[in-house]
Amino acid sequence: MKGRFGKYGGRYVPETLVPALEELESAFYKYRREASFKRQLKQLLSEYAGRPTPLYHAKNLSDEAGGAQIYLKREDLLHGGAHKINNTLGQALLARRMGKKYIVAETGAGQHGVATAMACACLGLDSRVYMGSTDMARQKLNVLRMNMLGAAVSPVSSGSKTLKDAINEAIRYWLANVKTTHYLLGSAVGPHPYPEMVREFQSVIGREIRSQMRRIKKNPSSIVACVGGGSNAIGTFHEFVDTDAELIGVEAGGGGLRSGRHSATLGTGSRGILHGMMTYVMQNSEGQIGSTHSVSAGLDYPGVGPEHSWLKDAGKVDYRTATDRQAVNAFMVLARTEGIIPALESSHAVAEALRIAPSMKKSEAIVVTLSGRGDKDVDVVGEWMTGHGRRSRKT
Repeated sequence: MKGRFGKYGGRYVPETLVPALEELESAFYKYRREASFKRQLKQLLSEYAGRPTPLYHAKNLSDEAGGAQIYLKREDLLHGGAHKINNTLGQALLARRMGKKYIVAETGAGQHGVATAMACACLGLDSRVYMGSTDMARQKLNVLRMNMLGAAVSPVSSGSKTLKDAINEAIRYWLANVKTTHYLLGSAVGPHPYPEMVREFQSVIGREIRSQMRRIKKNPSSIVACVGGGSNAIGTFHEFVDTDAELIGVEAGGGGLRSGRHSATLGTGSRGILHGMMTYVMQNSEGQIGSTHSVSAGLDYPGVGPEHSWLKDAGKVDYRTATDRQAVNAFMVLARTEGIIPALESSHAVAEALRIAPSMKKSEAIVVTLSGRGDKDVDVVGEWMTGHGRRSRKT
């Protein structure tokens, strides 16, 4: 069924939003097949964003872990420092084709907000970005970048003051300005057609991985990506769902699942409705959304993209967790061994690669999608290490 991934997905929104979503769905299905749209997007991704991104054999990291060889898909090298630009360029170009002049977006870690501001500046659109005040405090650099790029950044002080609440405010703004404004949703979440559309724009990651692995005459044994809302992961996995590769999504384990301070939606959540979609949600027995925690702002979300929920139930992807400590340790190990400072979100995936590599053969390959760079997280990691000790060991 269109807009569904098994029992998940759908469109659970106020009637006032249905015409806008239908307009967006029609435009997306039209332009995704149009040669001139595809040509312009490909040109922007190449000449503006910097695609294709390298697939880097992290030999030193592999030696540190022992066992399988670890390859990093370097989305951190894109303009703006993260995979988010793949989606924002696609949606902003689509919005311009639809005649929309204004863009509203939400952001958690700030990378989607920065990528939105960049795409809008490039394509001549005005942008407003909602961001939780808690996330603004821990991601000051990205707030400054958004302002410099011409975006109006609106703080959100309701609820947990994080990504969930920023999405709520962005949707409210869109409701009030739906005729002139496109909501540029940053992850593979929300009502149809957003999960499918974001996956479409992010699937360039998986296509490049497949091509690059063929070039070095290797098949990946395992492919690992971090999962919050899940856009970089679904873009990575989509090309490999029906292959022999083991697909592993890594959620934010925070202080550990028993602590109750985590964002492991697929690991601990249940089926529910959030932000216009049916999906796994962290909620109590009465359906109230639960609190979340992660050292990484971009994974601090109580839901997940509906396609991930379907992939979990179908057994096509294995969803695991990495704790704050494991993510920070992986952050430091990658920085020390390879001279690459990863985003804390991506560090969760690196932690899982370090965990599984020793049990695998040296001839096997693990591909990790390094979804973003860690400039934004240096202060957070420094503060975390001050408060938790400076140990750095293999996870």
